[in-house]
Amino acid sequence: MTEKKQEDQTVTESLPSDHFLFTSESVGEGHPDKLCDQISDAVLDACLQVDPKAKVLCEVSAKRNKFYILGELDSSAGINIKDIVAETIKQVGYDSKDKGLDYRDIEVTEMIQGSPSEPAETVYVQEEDKDVYTDNQGVMFGYATDEWDEEALVPLTHYLASKICERISECRKLNIIPWLRPDCKSQVTVEYKREGNLITPIRVHNVLVSAQHDPDIGIEEIHKEILDKVVKQVIPPAFVDANTLYYINPSKSFVIGGPMADAGLTGRKIVVDTYGGWAPHGGGSFSGKDPTKIERSGAYYARYVAKSLVHHKLCHRVLVQVSYALGMADPLAIYIDSYGTVKEGMMDEDLMNVVRKNFNFRLNSIIDELQLRQPVYSKTSVFGHFGRDGPEFTWEVPKAALEY
Repeated sequence: MTEKKQEDQTVTESLPSDHFLFTSESVGEGHPDKLCDQISDAVLDACLQVDPKAKVLCEVSAKRNKFYILGELDSSAGINIKDIVAETIKQVGYDSKDKGLDYRDIEVTEMIQGSPSEPAETVYVQEEDKDVYTDNQGVMFGYATDEWDEEALVPLTHYLASKICERISECRKLNIIPWLRPDCKSQVTVEYKREGNLITPIRVHNVLVSAQHDPDIGIEEIHKEILDKVVKQVIPPAFVDANTLYYINPSKSFVIGGPMADAGLTGRKIVVDTYGGWAPHGGGSFSGKDPTKIERSGAYYARYVAKSLVHHKLCHRVLVQVSYALGMADPLAIYIDSYGTVKEGMMDEDLMNVVRKNFNFRLNSIIDELQLRQPVYSKTSVFGHFGRDGPEFTWEVPKAALEY
């Protein structure tokens, strides 16, 4: 991998007419918004561990050492929210005021109530009948693409940006780079080529990393260590050339991070959580929501459907949209768009028929098929919900066979 730095210069070169640049970003576990996401899902998991049918909608806001836990909770689980908040902060790595936050010195204000009576009554009654109606309306999207990998089936820009933040966490926790602190952000820009209806990543155009660090580390060391031990370990050499640009801590100093630097809020990194900007988003966030919340389970199922279609080579990339109404079990509408990449001899209408034959979008079916009542959500709350490995990510395992 050849290193090339470029400071204080914007992109000015022209690209061939069939090429374009696309950028995705990610944030690390110490980012204030991501810290809130992790607390929200830790509260959810603590409830599901004891009560698989817990109704949880937990949101968190944070600034400095103050954390506000907001939302609704109906569960037989007895949990200590302040302990969960402190343990999550500890696991992330904020253990000193010098870093901006110490898990031993936090103020937690709880504003939690039971679920609103009308949606809650709808859900509870239907569960007794072995069916679950949604307790919210919403629009969800799923997306999959085989542009570079036939297993992950996510956009390259999104995958690399997420992996950079994950690698930074690994380097910090394993003491590979001992001066790293918990907060970080990344961006990856890739040059793509259009070939008919297909898009193909050609090269990584630039990589941006901003990593929180101890105060006595010089910018040259920061640049070298991040480049060698993070970026070079993540970016496949085949996508790097002599013109690839690296912007590492362009602000020069990033000592204070987390909620000391910026306010945090659950659900503010929804594009980071999904597809890095490649697909639309219905607006509903995921973290802190139990599986009866259709904005989470519906988005997971839409991804499961999209990934299954691409996995079975019925198209090269596809967008799945599904919409629901409060108090109804079946979706109001389903939309499929293969961007013109559907298998030869098929049309998007044929993909829709495949979806109707093979997938059940009723909420209770989604919960059962994807085993969503398990306390597995904390791992989803950082480094993205899609394109991940592990038993937690049931929606990432394509349906074994499709009838069509």
